[in-house]
Amino acid sequence: MAGGIRKILLFALMANLVAFPCSAGSLEKGSGLREKIGQMLMVGFRGLDVDEDSWVVEDIRKGRIGGVILYDYDVARNSSRRNIESPRQLKALTSELQAASKRPLLIAVDQEGGQVARLKEKNGFPSTVSQAWLGRQKDPDLTGTYASKTAKTLARMGININLAPVVDVSLNPENPVIGRLERSFSSDPELVARHAKEVIASHREKGVLTALKHFPGHGSSSRDTHQGFTDVTHTWSPKELDPYREIFATVGADMVMTAHVFNSRLDPEWPATLSSRILGDLLRGKMDYQGVIISDDMQMGAIRKEYSVETALERTILAGTDIIVFGNNLVYEPGIAQKAITIITDLVHKGRIPAWRINTSYERISQLKNKLD
Repeated sequence: MAGGIRKILLFALMANLVAFPCSAGSLEKGSGLREKIGQMLMVGFRGLDVDEDSWVVEDIRKGRIGGVILYDYDVARNSSRRNIESPRQLKALTSELQAASKRPLLIAVDQEGGQVARLKEKNGFPSTVSQAWLGRQKDPDLTGTYASKTAKTLARMGININLAPVVDVSLNPENPVIGRLERSFSSDPELVARHAKEVIASHREKGVLTALKHFPGHGSSSRDTHQGFTDVTHTWSPKELDPYREIFATVGADMVMTAHVFNSRLDPEWPATLSSRILGDLLRGKMDYQGVIISDDMQMGAIRKEYSVETALERTILAGTDIIVFGNNLVYEPGIAQKAITIITDLVHKGRIPAWRINTSYERISQLKNKLD
């Protein structure tokens, strides 16, 4: 009888290993658990240039960061001295950053156009127009022309990701972070999708990846998630998902960026960035999106003021986020990558984050970076 029980237990153990081959221990072999987690982090830093002693260079070199995000303005310091001063300076900076990485480094900016453009005309870069202005022209070819100019500039500067286009549907023109800043193409989902597809195609032609934002829709909000908790339960409309569906079914998306909005109609407990119902069941399940999900800045008030770093990291990874952004702009934490890696590693070892989630994100990010080769 004892021998029979041992055989049953052995069979069960073998079956479990086949079904779940990526234990925390096995994941740490090869590329290593901490290195794989590092690929999931995109971090901001201060400096118009870097050298071997820069903490960001050390983090990149040691595999603690898979991407960086650049800004032209330092919010925490209320200073225009951040990462972008001139074309010559910017190209040198991205070259130094890329040289520190063993694999392609994701270098991202928000270059939507209009009021949200990190590469500004006053600093020697081409002029831009807002997405709202382009939407009012009702000429997708014109949008493609402007997008091509932007993509060409980014590629020449060594920037390989534009965190655009905004595919939020402008349901509230007084929205402080979308409508008033003219970041949305239109209140018409079909028109939003049509123009966004031109942006995506134009960037791909120049070798620059894009990110649709902000899922599942920020266009109806009356508050700014940079500042704090933002509830769209009573203003959000299902048609805000239409641009995503159209883009997924046609040109496809390189990445989708999350919104920090709370919508109890979709999840009564968590904001979208931390929600497995919104990112897992809706985006990956019902909408069948299997590409990279990138978070909005995790240091924005809607997350930082409401949740601990540990809770935010645990929830966003369980929800399905692949790349986690710490802009280091609203607040500044030079050690945030090491802190995040330590927290996530501990969560994996405790079994609170399954190892396969890290492997899955690592594979998605690797496939994304293969597009840059």
